[in-house]
Amino acid sequence: MGDTHIHSEDELVGTFLAPLAAGFPGALGLRDDCAVLAPTPGCELVLKTDPVVAGVHFFADDDAADIAWKALAVNLSDLAAKGATPRIYLMSLSLPEAPERTWMARFAEGLGAAQRAFGIHLAGGDTDRTPGHFSIAITVIGEVPMGGMVRRAAAQVGDVLYVSGTLGDAALGLALKLDGALAARLGLSADEAAYALGRYLRPQPRIALAEALRTHARAAMDLSDGLMKDLGRMCRASGVGAQAVATELPLSAAMRRALAAEPARIRDVIAAGDDYEILAAIPPTACSAFEAAARLSGVAVARIGEITSAPEVHVLDARGEPLAPERSGWDHFQPR
Repeated sequence: MGDTHIHSEDELVGTFLAPLAAGFPGALGLRDDCAVLAPTPGCELVLKTDPVVAGVHFFADDDAADIAWKALAVNLSDLAAKGATPRIYLMSLSLPEAPERTWMARFAEGLGAAQRAFGIHLAGGDTDRTPGHFSIAITVIGEVPMGGMVRRAAAQVGDVLYVSGTLGDAALGLALKLDGALAARLGLSADEAAYALGRYLRPQPRIALAEALRTHARAAMDLSDGLMKDLGRMCRASGVGAQAVATELPLSAAMRRALAAEPARIRDVIAAGDDYEILAAIPPTACSAFEAAARLSGVAVARIGEITSAPEVHVLDARGEPLAPERSGWDHFQPR
């Protein structure tokens, strides 16, 4: 039986990664040290990098296709929130050992699926052997019409807060992965459990909402570290406060059932990471147009509150009292 591991960088790049660059001529077939990108006339580039690391953002034994999808999707979520159209990405792989060919084929399959879903191509990068954990560092490059990027620091008092999709599902999916008996305790159906797990393993960046945000949003950012933490970031950057209402937060059927069984899981809705939904501040006069544009894009959005003049950021319960979870969201440097 032959050796199943990859033993050269040339094989890894030429066999598994170069096909992912075939749709972008500026990648030069990954046969050069750099790539070439010409922005569309009248546009400027939007850049983002967000590495993922085994044991922090994914489990080393996750399906390689899911790992690859997530590594690209979490970066694309930021582009979507900025109103940007994806163009290309660069990727650096740091591997603790030579990967097996079957594993690398699955990894490339996951990247290819994400590329096709979100309209982006690999343009270059690097591969390294590391004594540490497996990590994937991706830099995405998108573009917007000149001056059209939606910033987080522009929210104004009176703006209406919206979020896309549903909240808390990825945290529920992670909990289900860690506890095989949890689905039964919560009374989740097999489909509901699979949905929540899928939301954790394969985030869905809201690329289709980018134009609606660019046209109508005053401020926007993606929700990667939890609603309360990311809303707080938007408000601090904008010099405002905010008030959201827990009963208005959009929930999936799986999360509704989980909350009925364990109401304390509301913390996952307001303060857990990995949702990769979009938070947007919309001027009151633009709300109807934004909702109509969102419907046309196929992305559900929900009003959850408003921007206020007070500096505080609150999520209110059904009695109008502020919810106070132990943590407002994910922080890499907060003591565990």
